[in-house]
Amino acid sequence: MSGHSKWHNIQKTKGAADAKRSAAFTKIAREIIVAVKEGGSGDPNNNSRLATVIAKAKAVNMPNDNIKRTIDKALGAGNTDNFEAVTYEGYGPGGVAVIVEALTDNRQRTAPEVRHAFDKCNGNLGAQGCVSWSFDKKGVIVIDNEEGELEEDTVMMDALEAGAADFEADGTVLEITTDPDAFNDVVKALEEKGYTFVNAEIEMVPQNYITLSGEGDVKNMQKLIDMLEDNDDVQNVWHNWDND
Repeated sequence: MSGHSKWHNIQKTKGAADAKRSAAFTKIAREIIVAVKEGGSGDPNNNSRLATVIAKAKAVNMPNDNIKRTIDKALGAGNTDNFEAVTYEGYGPGGVAVIVEALTDNRQRTAPEVRHAFDKCNGNLGAQGCVSWSFDKKGVIVIDNEEGELEEDTVMMDALEAGAADFEADGTVLEITTDPDAFNDVVKALEEKGYTFVNAEIEMVPQNYITLSGEGDVKNMQKLIDMLEDNDDVQNVWHNWDND
């Protein structure tokens, strides 16, 4: 997913349902493998990180068979996949703050590729912590109400009763935010009430947004996001570009 930016999650997810579906599944599979290995369990009831990744997988319509097969693979004695989480921070055109989350089996490959993307798009890779202070980690759940079948007040009450921190509606999109520690419980409670999501994951949400006015900056920023997201090692790109 691209960076959280006012309702673009739903558009991004719908886009992923087409050409990028396969790539999205591959990246989520990598997250599942890491979650199983680090959590020491293939049961989401006993592995909160796995539960979080499964919620994300379901939101992009990853088939249950794929999820189960990936979990079984991670539990297999012959599985030698060894990924580590790495975070890069930097600035895009116009000073846009960018956080890149990656899972890699070779830092010597990933770091130069990320740096190249920043350099090529008139940005610069910074030191650890240079922009993350301006983001808040939150659980974000997005529900598509395009058909108008859901009552906003009902969804809001269900979400708050489940432990959500906030609810916001904008047209056909309903967004629920949670404390990261409450995310899995809120997802489970809403699923039990029959809700389905177009996005459900822990995000880095910017405290403020930057608007780019120059055409060159806009093109370079979009190119930077595309280059990073097309990198197999990159899982998430968070930014504070207000590209409404």
